[in-house]
Amino acid sequence: MRESAGTLLYRHRGDNLEVLLVHPSGNYNRKSPWSIPKGEPDADEPLEAAARRETLEETGVIAVELVPLGDIIYQKSRKRVYAFTGLASAEANPQCASWEVDRAEFLPIDQARDVIHPDQRIFLDRLLDLVRSS
Repeated sequence: MRESAGTLLYRHRGDNLEVLLVHPSGNYNRKSPWSIPKGEPDADEPLEAAARRETLEETGVIAVELVPLGDIIYQKSRKRVYAFTGLASAEANPQCASWEVDRAEFLPIDQARDVIHPDQRIFLDRLLDLVRSS
């Protein structure tokens, strides 16, 4: 089974919770859903390290303290995606740091729910549960 690892970084803007998402580049992806920044781990690379590396490579944002959000399996491809979450630094300024993405932005969580890959929506729910319980 193919695997990837990524982050769902978040920040508070007043009363709003925002999350960092990316959109894949290319004309063929114009209508594709957004995603957490993620990618496949290198050989023998720990999942959390891969998530940090992929986030930096795709958005230019450094993920500092992370906690696991569990994993999902895509319904179509059966690919397993592991997610980690953490509070983004106040200086986080996402940008398209890789040819793989054409947008990298903090989006309000309600907007994120509308644009994120449907199989990844559970990560938003898990994040909300984590934020509410802390």
